Amino acid sequence: MKRIARPITAKYLQNAAAFYLERYPSTAEGLRRVLNRRVRKAQMLEAPVMDNVKQAIETIVAKFVDAGVIDDKAFAQTKARSLHRRGTSGRLTRQKLKMAGVDGDTLDKAMDGLDLELDTNPAQREWQAAVALACRRRVGPFRQKDRKDHRTKDLAAMARAGFAYDVAKKVIDAADPDALDEA
Repeated sequence: MKRIARPITAKYLQNAAAFYLERYPSTAEGLRRVLNRRVRKAQMLEAPVMDNVKQAIETIVAKFVDAGVIDDKAFAQTKARSLHRRGTSGRLTRQKLKMAGVDGDTLDKAMDGLDLELDTNPAQREWQAAVALACRRRVGPFRQKDRKDHRTKDLAAMARAGFAYDVAKKVIDAADPDALDEA
């Protein structure tokens, strides 16, 4: 049985945007992608699509930005803070924010804002994130047994998370968790 898609109208797109934003924080670019994906899906199912759909999407996105529902700056700051707490490296945080549709200038301001908020410099922020990741993943000094046997795997985990080799090595080779506070 062939699935019948709903026609794409301005009202449908408006409702889809509101439904999405009720559940997920988003950037303007992120909302644009979601709405364009809905349109492409409807086109694949051969549903009727209104004329000037791109203009309608831009109007809807602008309406949500003007209303303050979408704020790229606040999204970037919140996401950067959250990723830092989880132990995400600065490099990976930048990559994730770019993928979410945050522009370069806003991204730089969010990272600088994170440093101001934490009262750190980028190197200290990176160190704090590396320690947080090691604790969360139970690697390096947080590993209970067989530390020497897992050293290479632990370093690889830190590298995949985007940390520089010298930072990862320093964290993984720390004698115990208390030694990480002193560094």
